[in-house]
Amino acid sequence: MTRIDQRPLGSRFHAKSTAQEVLDGLDLSGKNIIVTGGYSGIGFETVRALVGAGAHVTVPARRPDVAKAALADISDKIVVAEMDLSDLSSVTRFATHWINTGKPLHILINNAGIMACAESKIGLGWENQFGTNHLGHMALTTALLPSLRQASGARVIALSSTAHAITDVFWEDPHFENTPYEKWAAYGQAKTANALFALALDEREKASGIRAFSVHPGGIMTPLQRHLSDEEMVALGWKNADGTVPEQVQKMFKTTEQGASTTVWAATSRSLDGKGGLYCENCDIAQLATEDSKRWEHVRPWACDSERAEKLWAMSEKMLADG
Repeated sequence: MTRIDQRPLGSRFHAKSTAQEVLDGLDLSGKNIIVTGGYSGIGFETVRALVGAGAHVTVPARRPDVAKAALADISDKIVVAEMDLSDLSSVTRFATHWINTGKPLHILINNAGIMACAESKIGLGWENQFGTNHLGHMALTTALLPSLRQASGARVIALSSTAHAITDVFWEDPHFENTPYEKWAAYGQAKTANALFALALDEREKASGIRAFSVHPGGIMTPLQRHLSDEEMVALGWKNADGTVPEQVQKMFKTTEQGASTTVWAATSRSLDGKGGLYCENCDIAQLATEDSKRWEHVRPWACDSERAEKLWAMSEKMLADG
């Protein structure tokens, strides 16, 4: 196992910093940014902070009418385009249209995702969470490489999660063809895949100026929880039986504005110049987990292992080629 050097920098920001605080004083005028899932939850706050700093942001959305309505009052610097991550032809159409504009792509934020949903398949029998959260974003990113290279210093951000601590990739059966489906295991696998994808992409593209990072945004109540019942959230400790949020959870969980901060920090911080492939949390590089790490912090060894990253890239590349 070859692990990357997960050493915190000592950022001046913290777990409860907001995206707007991270970007305060930073001028992103002239920067072209794509944010998937940028019209709800932390994606919305990511977009709002970026356009507030002067960036031109494109939001590809499966439901462009809903996205346009959600973003209407923010800025005229936002473009909404149609794209469905679960449909490779849709991803290809979006990426081709972007490349044909001739614009460089300075930052790509792979923010969209689904969590703990009932079993379903997309593509050539791909498990939906792995297919949407990982394969769809890999297809998008690789299709956009010409525009990312054109930017001469682009960054790609993959939204991972502390859920990566649930499991490594199920290398022999990633689509649950021979294994009973378990929605949290499937989600954990997808989030590990997001981190490994950023590591493999960074290794491949750093020579062309592209650096990639994965981020854990923190615990946040967003539409991502839409597949969970109140009973499940009580069992997880996220809610009390009466529907209120426990005091300890209130202290630990972030607002959506705070949840977007690590994303924009990883996308813009000059302290990350010359670095890449790293897993970040709380506006800093996360440390490697030890036996003393709590389940919601730090990065597990299997998610920052360059050999696994290469294995996942090769496996995923074949899946996408077949698709």
